[in-house]
Amino acid sequence: MKNLIVRALTGAVYVVLLAGCTLYGPVSAYLFFSIVAMATLWEFSTLMNRHYGASLIPYLNSFAGILLTSAVWLWLVGGNGTGQAFALYGMLMLYMLVSELYRKAADPLKNWALVFASQIYVALPFALLPLMSVGYDENGRIVYESIYPMALFLFIWINDTGAYLFGCSLSRYFTAKLFPRISPKKSWVGSIGGGLLTVAASVAISYFFPGMLTLPKWIGFALVVVVFGTWGDLVESLLKRQLGIKDSGNVLPGHGGMLDRFDSSLLAIPAVTLYMLLVNT
Repeated sequence: MKNLIVRALTGAVYVVLLAGCTLYGPVSAYLFFSIVAMATLWEFSTLMNRHYGASLIPYLNSFAGILLTSAVWLWLVGGNGTGQAFALYGMLMLYMLVSELYRKAADPLKNWALVFASQIYVALPFALLPLMSVGYDENGRIVYESIYPMALFLFIWINDTGAYLFGCSLSRYFTAKLFPRISPKKSWVGSIGGGLLTVAASVAISYFFPGMLTLPKWIGFALVVVVFGTWGDLVESLLKRQLGIKDSGNVLPGHGGMLDRFDSSLLAIPAVTLYMLLVNT
C-alpha cells in the first residue's frame, strides 16, 4: 500500500509537470523537455559506466543533449543563437571523439558508439518535439499547437493503462505472449486492448478539436503511438535485460528511472514527427 501511494504521488507530480509545461507554452515546454533530456542522458551514461564497462563523461553527454534540444527549438521559433547552438553541439561532439585519443580509456570504441547512440536514442526525440508542435499561420506568425505533443503523451498513458488492465483481466483466457524473450508479462490481448482504448481516445480528441486533424489522421496518430510506444517499451526492456538490471534508476520513487518513465516516448516521438510531416504536406 505504501509503495502504491508513493507511485501514485510521483505519477501525479509527473503528469502535472509534463501537462502544465507542455500546455503553457513553447518556452516552458522547451525548458521541461531540455531538463528531461539532460537527466535521461546522465542516467544512460551512468548506467553504461556502471554496468557495461564504458567510461562516458555524463555531464558532457548531458550538455550535448541540451544543446541539440536548444538548437532545434530556437531554429523553429526563429530565435537568435540558433547557429551558435548548432555549432556548439557539433564542436562538443567532435571533442568527445578527439578526447578518446588522450583519455587512455580501456575501450574508446565503446565510448564513441555509446555517445552517438545516446544522442540518437535519447536527445534526438526530445529535440524533435517542436517539429510537431510549432507551425506558422497565414501571416507567417509562429503558432504553438500544444495539443499534438500533449496528445502523444496522453495516448502513451492510455495505451499503457489499457494494456495493463486488459492484460490483467483477460490474459488467463488469452495466453499468447507479445514478446516473451524480452518482456514475459506482456500479452497480445493486453496490447490489443490498449490499442483499442487509444484509438477510442483519438476519436474523442477529433470531436473536441475538429479544426486540427481529420478523424482518420487522428486514428493514424494514435496507431503510430501504440505501435512505436510499445516497441519503445520493449527496446528499453532489452537494454535493461542486456545490462542485468530491473530499473534504470531510482530518481522517480515507485517508477524507477528516467528511461523507465520515458521509454515509450523515445520511439513514439520520432515516429509521430515523421507521421505528422507526411500527413501535413
